[in-house]
Amino acid sequence: MSLLSLFLGIFTIVQLNCENLFDCRHDSLKQDEEYLPESPRRWNPSRYWQKLNNIGQEIIACGEGDDRWQLPDLVALCEVENDSVCRDLCRRSLLRKAGYEYVVTDSPDLRGIDVALLYSPLTFRLIDYRALRVEPLPGMRPTRDILYATGRIRSGDTLHVFVVHTPSQYDGRRITEPRRQLVAARVLSAVDSIRSVCREPKIVVTGDFNETAAGPVPLQMEAAGFYNVSRTATGSHGAKGTYKYQGRWEGIDHIFLSSQLAAALVETFICDAPFLLEEDAKNGGMMPRRTFVGYRYNGGFSDHLPLVARMNFY
Repeated sequence: MSLLSLFLGIFTIVQLNCENLFDCRHDSLKQDEEYLPESPRRWNPSRYWQKLNNIGQEIIACGEGDDRWQLPDLVALCEVENDSVCRDLCRRSLLRKAGYEYVVTDSPDLRGIDVALLYSPLTFRLIDYRALRVEPLPGMRPTRDILYATGRIRSGDTLHVFVVHTPSQYDGRRITEPRRQLVAARVLSAVDSIRSVCREPKIVVTGDFNETAAGPVPLQMEAAGFYNVSRTATGSHGAKGTYKYQGRWEGIDHIFLSSQLAAALVETFICDAPFLLEEDAKNGGMMPRRTFVGYRYNGGFSDHLPLVARMNFY
């Protein structure tokens, strides 16, 4: 991974919502009962390890190119339960020889959902990381922390990375929109602090925003000087978004780059390798092959497809 990546000057970032990557052990401080062996989902070690290897296979597939293959340098993950899940993914799954290190949050989210960043220490030398807490609005459930990490890339520059997972639209768009804007405001406050001390910083903000590119939060990010390089991203096997809802593809996962990084962008696309898809019997076409369909175990990967951005720093 590292020698080829160094030679080519290509730096790859992947964003992936893993869809409930839980272990099989109960955390007494979290509402994780849905993913335990005795639950209706029968979430047992066999299914857990299959899920880990599926996610590893999915990340490996994101390294496919027209004339080469290389593992991604950074992988931003949403919906991981804890540190042990990330450790198993990096050390004991199909990714065990990839050399990834990771950082992960420990959020107040009631179910224990967190965000994480996998990174190659040869192309992203971690300097520091921290979790940015989002204080909830009145009547709002605690949400995921924002992960902020900084690292030195091979050009010698510092790369600032934010991984976010904004609240869903489960309670309705009108009610939940201020919650997502609250997360965006927390990110942009941290961005302003970086810009106040760094001239032309290289910043990536990525994650599951639970809004399409035309939504208030993505537009808020663009108004703050970021380029939504995933706005028109599509797949090569029919995917027109990273997520399919009621028969319609939607791009709710995004990668935002500061102007300095956007100028180095080579391509952005959705990884929709055939093994990540299955027939959408209800609505027609294809859809992401997910782990469960309702409560029926489907043995798939995720209800989201990976989003990939490649940059050339030389």
